[in-house]
Order: sequence, then C-alpha cells, then structure tokens
Amino acid sequence: MKRTTGQDRSITATWRPATQAVRGGTWRSEMGETSEALFLTSGFTYDDAATVAARFAGEADGMTYSRVQNPTVAMLEERIALLEGAQACRAQASGMAAMTAALLCQLSAGDHVVAAKAAFGSCRWLVDNLLPRFGIESTTIHAADNAAWEAAIRPNTKVFFFESPANPTMDIVDLDHVCALARAHGIVTVVDNAFATSALQRPLDLGADVVAYSATKMMDGQGRVMAGAICGSADFINNVLMPFQRNTGPTCAPFNAWVVLKGLETLDLRIRRQSENALKVAAFVETRVPRMLYPYLPSHPQHALALKQMSAGGTIFSIDLAGGREQAHALLDALQLIDISNNIGDSRSLMCHPASSTHHGVGPETRADMGVGEGLLRLNIGLEDPDDLIEDLDQALTKAGL
Repeated sequence: MKRTTGQDRSITATWRPATQAVRGGTWRSEMGETSEALFLTSGFTYDDAATVAARFAGEADGMTYSRVQNPTVAMLEERIALLEGAQACRAQASGMAAMTAALLCQLSAGDHVVAAKAAFGSCRWLVDNLLPRFGIESTTIHAADNAAWEAAIRPNTKVFFFESPANPTMDIVDLDHVCALARAHGIVTVVDNAFATSALQRPLDLGADVVAYSATKMMDGQGRVMAGAICGSADFINNVLMPFQRNTGPTCAPFNAWVVLKGLETLDLRIRRQSENALKVAAFVETRVPRMLYPYLPSHPQHALALKQMSAGGTIFSIDLAGGREQAHALLDALQLIDISNNIGDSRSLMCHPASSTHHGVGPETRADMGVGEGLLRLNIGLEDPDDLIEDLDQALTKAGL
C-alpha cells in the first residue's frame, strides 16, 4: 500500500471539507484503484522476524492484526479526523462501542462524571447502570443550564458527557461555555455529535476534547452498517484510548469502514438537503401539534444558540402530543410514506416513539427525568420530496385527532 500523491497530512489538512470528504485519507495499492480498497483480512505477513518485533514494539509502522489496525479502517479514521479537525481518530464497531470506550478508557473507580439528563437511552444506561458497577459516580443535570454544570463539579470529576442536540429532546449545550468550564477544572469533555456531524458542527473547534460518533447514522446515511468513531488529540487517542481498544476489541469491520467511507463522500450534500427538508416539514407540523422541538425554528428555547453553533438545524425533530402514548401510536399507525423505525440519519424518513423503543430500557422514572414523555415522537427527515412528507403527516395527524 502507498498513500496517494499529496496525502501528506500537512497538505490534506489545508483542503476544504468537501475535498476531504472525497479524497482525505486515501491510500492506493500498486493496482492504482480509484475507489478505496477493501482489505478483508484478519492478519498480515512479514518479511522477517525483526519486522514483527519492531511493529509490536511500536518502533516501526505497519499492520499487525485487524483488531488493532487495518488499511481500510485506517483510511476511514484519517478521513473522519480531517473532517472533524482532530489530530487522530479510532473507528469503532458501533456508536455505543464508541461511547463506552470513550468513557471507560479514561475512568477508574472513585472518579466522577457529570452527564446530561437528556440522552440516547443506551447512553443514559451507561451513566446510570454501567459506570456504577466499576465504582464510578455520576451526576445528571439539565445540560442547557450553564450554571448546573459548575454546580455539579466535585474534586473527583473527570469527565463531562453530553449530546448536542440531545436525543430526542433536542436540547442544545452551550459548547463554548461548558468546554471552557471543563478546561478550567481539568475535566475532559466527551461530546456525542451524531445528530449534527462535522458537516454542521465541530465541537473540537469550540473547545471540546473528545468527540464520539455513531457512524451508523449520518456518516453511512443509508441504513446499511454499524460503525462508530472517537476523535481527539493524538495523545488521547494513542495513549489513553488505544490501550483500552487494543485489549477489549470494539473494532470496526473493514467492510463497514468501506461503506462509511462511501457515505462520507456525500455527507455534506445529504445532511444539508435533509436539513432543508426538515425545516420545511417542521414548520408545517408545528402548526398542528402542541409542542415542536427543532433547533432552527424560532420557537425553540435555544434557537439563538443553535444558530451560533450549527450551520443548519439537522435532519431530526421531535413533537410532543397531549394524547400520550395512545395518540402517538395512532399517528404512527396512520403513516403511509414515512416508515416506523428507531433508526436515524437515514436518507429515508423515519419516525418512532422513544418511550416504547429507544428509551424503553431506562424505565419510566428516568424517562420522566430526561423529558421523554409518552406523547413524544421523533422524526428523521430524509431525502424525499418534503411536500410528499407533509402530505403524509397531514393525513396522519388528522387521523390521530390533530
């Protein structure tokens, strides 16, 4: 394998995001392929024993085992790092593998985490259930309240963990403020940026230390594979994360990495068109429902902050219905075009009821604490004609009594 001419990082880092998304991190074999090569191999061979020893000792570059590195996966990691403005990246088997690794690689018994109340159900489960098993304490707060972050800090606080926008309540965290506060106290910020991606928001530019992703979502963008990613400084990725990842194995498969590489080529085009569609559809739906949650609508309580931090509102919004689960399920059952699905980031429009799907496992008390009520519905707006989506929602809302 050899890098494409001009793939020196000092050069690729100067490319604009659209160019990085298509060409960043590309390696080419002696065959000179244009598309990234897919290396479906678990292991590698060596010319001599000394080469093996040097690679395992970290004294020479090169592949050793696909649990540790793989050429296809390495291309994905370099491309994501370029798009994110990060020094380094490690791909993961899934989004939750990324969240788990980003936390456990740096936490020990006796440490304390401050986390946002509103979060994806499995992320909240990590904070409430997994971390305590290892003697790691946590405090959950309303992440939109700047004062709550400082009030929750303890002498043993090591990590701030949050999503922005949050899933599914669409809370926005003031990244400048919270990340600066963390830095002042020697606390590491871990930001789940899956709803926005680097195409709409770059938390590292706003002071974050670590950005974690479900690449299953917008990066793939077509509902095909599971993948995740963790981005940060070279020191964090190589010296904090890598020992954990090497020995626990939450590794991204080469085929999945290849699919996500293809998805990244169109990420900016897709997410911006889907954001345009989402804004149009959300503006219509807002006239029919008691409560709309979309950052780029003026009705959102953090609209001004969203405009400051994000270049578009994203593909997702949530609505809250007064009729609870019965009315929410009635609306879902009346859909004709939009699919009922708990996935997001797809090019197809999808809708789900978080309380009975993505957040079912955290229990009713935690859901209430998070702001995930029985009438809440989450919509991922895709690439369909927005007028078709509006017509589908119009008839479904009417059948649900709205």
